Amino acid sequence: MKAIGYCRVSTEGQAVDGVSMDAQEAKIRAWAELNNADEVLLFTDAGISGKRADNRPALQDALKAASRGDALVVYSLSRLARSTKDTLAIAEALDRRGADLVSLSERIDTTTAAGKMVFRMLAVLSEFERDQVSERTRFALRYKRSAGEKTGGAVPYGFRLEDGHLVEDANEQKAVALMLKLRTDGATLREIGTRLEADGYLTRSGLSRWHPKVVAAILKRIDRDQAERATA
Repeated sequence: MKAIGYCRVSTEGQAVDGVSMDAQEAKIRAWAELNNADEVLLFTDAGISGKRADNRPALQDALKAASRGDALVVYSLSRLARSTKDTLAIAEALDRRGADLVSLSERIDTTTAAGKMVFRMLAVLSEFERDQVSERTRFALRYKRSAGEKTGGAVPYGFRLEDGHLVEDANEQKAVALMLKLRTDGATLREIGTRLEADGYLTRSGLSRWHPKVVAAILKRIDRDQAERATA
C-alpha cells in the first residue's frame, strides 16, 4: 500500500496554529508507519485556498498517483476541501481508482468498515442539506410570485412589470385565456397560433406571427405555475 499524503496551507498564519506543513507531514508519516505502508508520497499546495479542488495542482497530482489499495491521507478534511460536496467528489474519485481516504483529525478511514459507514452518513447528510436548500428556495419563489413580486428572468407573457411587481396585462391575459380555451377544445399549437394571428394578438416581441414553439412555451409556463400553486 502507498500512503499518499496531501498537505495544504493557505496563509502564513497557519504555520503557527498547529497545522503547518511540517506538522501535517509528521502526522501523515506517523500514520503510514503505524499502518505498514510500503511507500509514502507527499504532495503539497502552499498558499492556496481550499475553496476549489480543481485549482490545486498538487491535489490533482495526488489523486492521479492513487491506485488500487492505496490511501490518500490528510491531516484533516479542511486541508482537503472546504465543502462537503467537494470532499465527497474527491472520495468518489478515489473509490473509482480502488483507493481509500484517511482523515486523521476526524478519524475517518475508509479502509475500515466503520470508516466507510461514517463517510456514507456524511454523504446522506450532505444530500439532505442540499434538498432542504432546494425546498426553501422553491417555497420562497412561490411566495414571491403569489405576492406579485418578480423572481428573475423575463417578465412572463400575460403580465407587465410595475415598480418591481408583476401586474396583469389585460390584452395579453385575453390572449392567454384564448390559448387555454383552444387547447381544451383540442386545437394544435399551430392552430392556436393561427387563431391568435387572426384575432390580432401580438407576441411579446411585437410580432404578428405566432410560432408553435412560442405558444408551447407560454402554455408550459402556465402549467408549471398552476402546479406550483396547487402544492403551495
